[in-house]
Amino acid sequence: MRIFLDTAKLDEIKKMSNYIDGVTTNPSLIKEAISEMNVKTRMEDYIGKICEITGNGKPVSLEVISTTEKNMVEEAKFLFDKFNNIANNVVIKIPVNTNDGKSQKSNYEGLNAIKEINNQNIPVNATLIMTPEQALLASRAGANYASPFIGRIDDYIRKNAGIVFDKADYFPSIGIKECNDKEICSGIDLIRKILVIFKNYSIKTKVIAASVRNVIQAREAATVGVHIVTIPFKVLGEMISHPKTTEGIIRFSEDTIPEYEEMFKK
Repeated sequence: MRIFLDTAKLDEIKKMSNYIDGVTTNPSLIKEAISEMNVKTRMEDYIGKICEITGNGKPVSLEVISTTEKNMVEEAKFLFDKFNNIANNVVIKIPVNTNDGKSQKSNYEGLNAIKEINNQNIPVNATLIMTPEQALLASRAGANYASPFIGRIDDYIRKNAGIVFDKADYFPSIGIKECNDKEICSGIDLIRKILVIFKNYSIKTKVIAASVRNVIQAREAATVGVHIVTIPFKVLGEMISHPKTTEGIIRFSEDTIPEYEEMFKK
C-alpha cells in the first residue's frame, strides 16, 4: 500500500518526505497553509514548492475550482502546464459529479471532464466519490485514481441513523443494524466493494482512501487491500505512537547499567 500525505503545508511534506509516496491538496488546504505563514508568497510560487518538495514522480493532486466541463478542462490544462515541468508529478483532481442540485446542470460534467483530460494525457484523480458506482464510472472515463471519501460516508451513515458521534471516531460497519450486502455499511465497506469490482474486471484505476480521520480507518483501509491511503499529518504522527512503546523506552533508559553505557564511549 502506498501512503500519500493530505496537506499543503511545506514543513509537513518535508518532515514526512522519506515515508510518503505522494501528496493530495485542495484549495482549502492551500489557503490554510499560506495563511499560517509569516511572509507573503505568490500562490503560483507556493504550489510550485509543493511539487518540488514532494519530489520527482511522487504524485501531487491539484484541484480545479470550476464545475462545468469546459472550465474544468481549461483549468486542468493550466495547472498541468504550469506546474508539471517542476517535478513531473502533477495529477488533476476532478469531482466525479459537480451537480449541486440547485440548477439544471448535468450530472456528467465531471465525468466528461475526466474523459477529455485523460484524452490529453493528463493524469486525473476523481474525487468526492461516495459510491462504488461512481468509482466504476470514473474508471470508465479514464481516471488514474479514484478517491472514495470514507470519513464523510461514516458521518453520513451515522447522522441518518441518529448516532451521536465525533468526526474522529472510528465507525465499523457493525454499527448499523440489518446492514446487508446491498448497502454501504461504512467507509471501509465502500472501499471493499470498489476493490471487488475493480478486481473482477481488471480495472487499472488505483483506489485512494480519502477523508481519513484516524489511525483505525487507515489500518482498516490497508487491511482490505486499498492501493493508496491519503492521510493528514496528525494521523500519520499518531500511527507511530503507542503508550506501551513510550513505556518501553523509559524502562530501557532506566535499566541501562553504567557498564553497558560506558562501552559506547570507548
